[in-house]
Amino acid sequence: MNVLVVGGGGREHALVWTLAKSPGVKRLCAAPGNAGIADQAECVPISAGDIPALVRFAREHRVDLTVIGPEAPLVSGIVDAFAESGMRAFGPSRAASLLEGSKSFAKGVMQEAGVACARSQTFTERRKAQEFARGLGLPVVVKADGLAQGKGVRICHTEDEISQTLSDMMEKACFGDAGRKVVIEEYLTGEECSILALVDGHTCVLLEPSQDHKRLHDGDMGPNTGGMGAYSPVPFINHALQKAIQEEIFLPVVDALAGRGTLYRGVLYAGLMLTEEGPKVLEFNCRFGDPETQAVLPRLKSDLLAHMLAVCEGRLAQEHLEWDERAAVCVVAASGGYPGKYEKGKLIEGLERAAQLRDLMIFHSGTCRDPETKRLVTDGGRVLSVTGMGRDIQAARSRVYSALKELSFENMIYRSDISDRSKAPGLRRSA
Repeated sequence: MNVLVVGGGGREHALVWTLAKSPGVKRLCAAPGNAGIADQAECVPISAGDIPALVRFAREHRVDLTVIGPEAPLVSGIVDAFAESGMRAFGPSRAASLLEGSKSFAKGVMQEAGVACARSQTFTERRKAQEFARGLGLPVVVKADGLAQGKGVRICHTEDEISQTLSDMMEKACFGDAGRKVVIEEYLTGEECSILALVDGHTCVLLEPSQDHKRLHDGDMGPNTGGMGAYSPVPFINHALQKAIQEEIFLPVVDALAGRGTLYRGVLYAGLMLTEEGPKVLEFNCRFGDPETQAVLPRLKSDLLAHMLAVCEGRLAQEHLEWDERAAVCVVAASGGYPGKYEKGKLIEGLERAAQLRDLMIFHSGTCRDPETKRLVTDGGRVLSVTGMGRDIQAARSRVYSALKELSFENMIYRSDISDRSKAPGLRRSA
């Protein structure tokens, strides 16, 4: 089969790396890809948001399956566009993608489905939003309703912080139109985890759980980012809890959408807080997570392409996913200044030395080749996603940090505590 992966980050590199192992893949392309993806797939210079150009490319090159990585084209209706052209794309429709495209829409679906989540209300007027936040008690969580590249959530510990956040989002438009409407919700306490599931409209099959690290600095300090690392499996999520999450969260939401006439097909991502009352939903995403994908897919032993085709064809119930029992830890190496302003074009060194380590994968998130020197340079905030595998989390963690010592670029930053929470989980993290 001819397969096209849309996107150019670490998640898409992990998807390409995994799909390249499938015996069913004849030709593998990525749009636009990046310097690392170029080693395993043909990169074509089409942006992930240029839906008409992607449809034309897929038609002209007889692409059998297009796999959509980022959320923005999904929310914009790329899967619908492919379907209208008689082609197959892996991912939810525009209507189904509203689970990520609008937090208020997702809250409505969860309430209809009876899914546990934080108490909240949605506002378009700053004064009413601030009054509601004050009534919830401190701290409170303020979320931009629309897409904000994983950065549209702020935890406010004082009334001044609430006021400033609402001003930034609703008046100064720090997230563009995404923050004109906000969701104010209670602050939940517990351990956070990420659960991805394949969904074919009716059947849900959970992937192995992971735990993301959103804050920039060690100890979960600093601003929210798109994700600074993840690990899998999560020791405090057993099979019984996974079954409860499937039956009490995923299936009710998928059924609620189906009842509205919207079949959800693709990957459904639930960001959960494991509270004393049980798991509660923090957010839904309509695609593979980043960097969770870089920690989860290396553990998948069965054929991802076959599973994706089963999703598209509505026969997921016949599939059986097989997993490597070893653990995986992913650490993101980012540009100094991220998630704010940062410089690009910094020379990346040490990749060949790091790649010599066994059971290590280096997924490129923001890289390119310098047009003059052809050397590898930085081209984004998150630059590399380094994943190691080992007999347990500690062994995987050791391999990753050994590799990071071999890598360097100017102003490179990364967290030194990815996976530490696996040692002594407790009700101590909030979002």
